[in-house]
Amino acid sequence: MNYDVIIVGGGLGGLISSIQLAKKQYNVLVVEKYAYPFNKVCGEYVSNEVKPFLEDIGLDLTLLGATNINRFQLTSIKGKSLETTLQMGGFGLSRYTLDNELYKIAKSLGVTFLLNTFVDDIQKINETFFVETNASQTFETKVVIGSYGKRGKLDKSLFRQFPAQKQAFIGVKYHIKYDFPKDLIALHNFNGGYCGISAIEDDKYCLCYLSDRNNVKQSGGVHEMELDIMCQNPFLSDIFQNAEFLFDRPLVINEIIFTPKSAVHKNILMVGDTAGLITPLAGNGMSIAIRAGVIASKLIGDFLQKKINREELEGNYTEEWNKNFKNRLWRGRQLQKLFGDEFNSNLAISTLKKLPFLLKPIIKATHGKIME
Repeated sequence: MNYDVIIVGGGLGGLISSIQLAKKQYNVLVVEKYAYPFNKVCGEYVSNEVKPFLEDIGLDLTLLGATNINRFQLTSIKGKSLETTLQMGGFGLSRYTLDNELYKIAKSLGVTFLLNTFVDDIQKINETFFVETNASQTFETKVVIGSYGKRGKLDKSLFRQFPAQKQAFIGVKYHIKYDFPKDLIALHNFNGGYCGISAIEDDKYCLCYLSDRNNVKQSGGVHEMELDIMCQNPFLSDIFQNAEFLFDRPLVINEIIFTPKSAVHKNILMVGDTAGLITPLAGNGMSIAIRAGVIASKLIGDFLQKKINREELEGNYTEEWNKNFKNRLWRGRQLQKLFGDEFNSNLAISTLKKLPFLLKPIIKATHGKIME
């Protein structure tokens, strides 16, 4: 079957792209390996930079129970704490809820979804892409968007090479019940990583952390690492002792990398984490994915209307990606170096306490402008 656009992966970038393209009456297929709704490893804090856009496409964030977050706390491994207000602020909403609502909007606009399905390979012959699934189906399209997350099997079949990264990370997420201010997002350091907590809908909290994989090896498992290493921070110790954990087991992602990726590979436009992953310390990965989906869909519309050719589509998208996100991702990587060990986290917090005027520009540097 033939489509104008095929999107591999139904995360935020893919869903937003599909919605924007369907509004322009294009025939869009989204191939997603899970069925909505489902949970994902994600901090679930969304910068208000994308709030007006999300409301404009039909999301009622109040009805969905999104929490307003306008304060930030940072703690060191030994429990030193620093708090500030968030100038732009954000909201908390689970991916379980947010992605499912966007999926419903996309479906109502006529987007076709192929769920519980993997894309095994993509080949381009002349001006046509052939997208092959694990169900032995082959679809044809003029444009492919890659929105399959931080790392996928497709990266291997596309021979996508990433620069070497010295440190390998795992990401872990829980939903919990806990006595914690709903307007506060906190980031707690521990040796080899940091853990964020913030409110989401239904009086729940997202607890999500990034850790050096060596922590897990040395401790003998994720739970053991949480008790042995993470709980050295008294704030984390209180969470793990007193919170009610709502998942049967944690959600875990291995081999997380923050090294730069290409925004276009083999003529495929990459959005969200597939194009570049911002460190959780800097946050805003969700808003970056949403913004990237809007950028990609606009340029693809120009291409399908023959206003630009394929070379211009790929060049313009790469240029827009770099202009909007390259520096934000770089700043996030530099900021990450200040945290994750006892000396650096204590030094950073002590310095920021003495020079508090530095904190707001640092936070601002990881945010974008309000989307119209």
